[in-house]
Amino acid sequence: MKTDPLAIQVEACAKTYPDGTQGLLATTLRVEAGEIMALLGPSGCGKTSLLRIIAGLETPDHGGRILFGDQDVTQRPVQARKVGMVFQHYALFPQMTVIENIGYGLKINRCPDHERTVRVGELVELVRLNGLENKRPAELSGGQRQRVALARAIAVSPRVLLLDEPLTALDAKLKESVRDELAELLRRLRITTIHVTHDQHEAMAIADRLAVMRAGQIVQVGIAEDLYRSPEHAFVAEFLGRINTLSRSVEDASRDLLLLGGAQLTCPSTYGTKVLLRPEDIRLSQPAQSIPCGIVLQRQFLGDRVHLRVTIENQNALLIDAPRDCKTIAGERIGLVIDPLTFIPCKDEK
Repeated sequence: MKTDPLAIQVEACAKTYPDGTQGLLATTLRVEAGEIMALLGPSGCGKTSLLRIIAGLETPDHGGRILFGDQDVTQRPVQARKVGMVFQHYALFPQMTVIENIGYGLKINRCPDHERTVRVGELVELVRLNGLENKRPAELSGGQRQRVALARAIAVSPRVLLLDEPLTALDAKLKESVRDELAELLRRLRITTIHVTHDQHEAMAIADRLAVMRAGQIVQVGIAEDLYRSPEHAFVAEFLGRINTLSRSVEDASRDLLLLGGAQLTCPSTYGTKVLLRPEDIRLSQPAQSIPCGIVLQRQFLGDRVHLRVTIENQNALLIDAPRDCKTIAGERIGLVIDPLTFIPCKDEK
């Protein structure tokens, strides 16, 4: 029942709702065969509208097209697209057992009883639900229910797997362990997958590539490392972790300078008047004339690191992630060591 993965091509798909609300601007995106693509962005950015168009639950505005491989499925209903879906709250049948939930789609598709039993057994093993086959959803943990929903979605060998905020209902600690399980399982399945989420850590842990969305459009697509280190927009930088925004005058920019904490740092004029800097790219040292200095305003111990907020001349307060054994205290004057190569240009929004 296994099918070869296929690519998904979204071509100029927009969505305008009957009340005139534009849920999605004209969007083009390609998801490679077997790839896990995350649609990442805040609530209302259009990611669920795009997912529903790909699923066939919504119709794109005139001119938009959806292709599965070389097949145009734009006008095909959801049941003809052969997609599997996992929703936020899993939508399991409460009166059915684990094996009945997983086998439901196979039963509807008139799969022979013996074949259905074998397939469900394989999936129970795959998602590690052994011993829970006769439990009902109310008797399962959140992570177990999530695995039942995933097994049910892939039981019918979908050509495409669509995940709509599948981990939202889990608490923070459970979400982390289930996230890792899901990432490992999806890579073994090699089904072309689109994963909608607002959680950047979830997206970076699970997806091969991320499409960051804002205000109805895709802002940037790429692997997590590239988006984190080379964001094309300040919004992408801010959404994928914390960021410091440093300002400078046009004159300083023209001289390739950035004034920071009483010191002059080299920064190319091509970076413009606003420059971005990650908190983990600032190191601490003893105060000295040749390096930027500031005063610690706030200190927070977070287990694996110490988070500092530092007031500094010429700029807004800086966020700094220091090693967990950092002994710096609030009110202390400190020096800051910054490699100019870690500066990120703050490019104009499109």
